[in-house]
Amino acid sequence: MRLSRRALLTATAAAGLATAPAAPTPVPVPAAATGGRLRTGFDRLRSAGYSLLHGHRVGIVTNPTGVTTDVRHIVDVMHADARVNLVAVFGPEHGFRGTAQAGGSEGRYDDPATGLPVYDTYLKSGQPLADVFTASGVDTVVFDIQDVGARFYTYIWTLYDCMEAARLAGKRFVVLDRPNPVTGRAALGPVLHKEFASFVGRQPIAQAHGMTVAELARLFNKEFLTKPVALETVLMSGWRRSDFYDASGLPWVPPSPNMPTADTALVYSGTCLFEGTNLSEGRGTTRPFELLGAEGLDGRWAGAVGGLGLPGVHFREAYFAPTFSKFEGTTIGGVQIHVHDRAAFDPVRTGIALLVTAKKVWSGFAWRSDHWIDKLTGSTGVRTMIDAGATADEVVASWRDELAAFRRTRKEYLLYG
Repeated sequence: MRLSRRALLTATAAAGLATAPAAPTPVPVPAAATGGRLRTGFDRLRSAGYSLLHGHRVGIVTNPTGVTTDVRHIVDVMHADARVNLVAVFGPEHGFRGTAQAGGSEGRYDDPATGLPVYDTYLKSGQPLADVFTASGVDTVVFDIQDVGARFYTYIWTLYDCMEAARLAGKRFVVLDRPNPVTGRAALGPVLHKEFASFVGRQPIAQAHGMTVAELARLFNKEFLTKPVALETVLMSGWRRSDFYDASGLPWVPPSPNMPTADTALVYSGTCLFEGTNLSEGRGTTRPFELLGAEGLDGRWAGAVGGLGLPGVHFREAYFAPTFSKFEGTTIGGVQIHVHDRAAFDPVRTGIALLVTAKKVWSGFAWRSDHWIDKLTGSTGVRTMIDAGATADEVVASWRDELAAFRRTRKEYLLYG
């Protein structure tokens, strides 16, 4: 028997069940409960016998990151458990099993491992997405995807779109929380201006939001949805806002093909801005978003940005040949980012400094002709200031007031100490 590529990727999924000694709660975790082994929202849901889902036909929005601590996929675990009536899966960008590259999805199919119907949510919103939920026959939509903390990472907007669609379809919505891998200490960067809304930023939040998906869900529900959805959140225990991902003890599963490690997530909210330029953002290398470059760049760039004395980071002159995307098969020059003090490192300020210095040292620098940078930064401000010769510090100072306003709003929705 010949197996398709999708079948080969999914047929090895194993079903099973384990227990964890906690119960789900939709209220903030008290300070005394933090520390120790982290338990995800799914861990706590399962350890309570899925009581939150009893009597409901359940569909789940998830991808390869929806795993237990022993790396079993939660769909496989739930499907094998008679206490859950799991009837559908909804895949985001890159797909439920993660086989698609950026800007792609897996379409509609039946999952070979479980037989469950998998529906495609990518680029669907509003009533068309509500119609998908209605057609699936679910009563409750569950969301469990690992985010990386950046406004332009599309899974949080899949969350937003699914919440709005669930409201339109009259479905209950449950968010299972996971850690922000780059901590939840602070919001950083410019805030989206509504006229620049897109799938890399639906609503006015900061470029690095410093929140978990459960916190974002509550903010979305009260601040941005047309009307609130029937929302419940299952929080983590053992997570502190100052924790980086390696403190969680959880396995890292790449949330998308170009997010291979938690180190990638650390720089992504700054260096993803290079998607809006003619430089390579490192796609097609083993270090996407840590390697940046272009044909004609050399060691002057590393010297220029290194001379700014940015905290927590070093810049190495680097040469590499991407295997796909920009400059495919061509050896190019640039920098590799080496973060040596995560607590001091500011990814957004660093990304801006890299843009400013790249434009100064390389005459070939250009923005993408569609001004994609404006979608990523949330306004024309960054692009026009850099074109006018502003320094990195001047660009960063330009969003001070809007960021302060977002931080005040954000504070109301923070659920962990």
